[in-house]
Amino acid sequence: MREVRPLSTPEKERLVLRLEAGARVSALAIEAGVLRKSLYEWRAAYRALGVAGLNRKRGPKAGGRAAVDPSSADAGPPAARPPDDLAKAQARIAELERLVGRQQADIAFFRKALRSWDEKRRVSDAPICSPSSKR
Repeated sequence: MREVRPLSTPEKERLVLRLEAGARVSALAIEAGVLRKSLYEWRAAYRALGVAGLNRKRGPKAGGRAAVDPSSADAGPPAARPPDDLAKAQARIAELERLVGRQQADIAFFRKALRSWDEKRRVSDAPICSPSSKR
């Protein structure tokens, strides 16, 4: 098995630029002594973040999820939120209103069915089930 050596950021950038120019991934991977998968990942990172994307380290970042940006601690009034949040909220409200409407229709249906069942029972005056026998 061949040994995969770590490459510096300028070396990665040179390889990605050759890929972007049309070089074959397989040939470039063999020449550089790296995995094809790495080349694809570096190209995606370069397209998304530029050269900074090639210098990313593995694993969780310092501070992780627990770190809170102090500037975002107070988001301000709801009017200051982006329109995307407003659209999401309106869609959620519409969804909940539809759910309430369905539940109200269900309640009305079952209430009507219960009244109908009660009326039929009063008219027939027959027991619903026979009494159990004792031995």
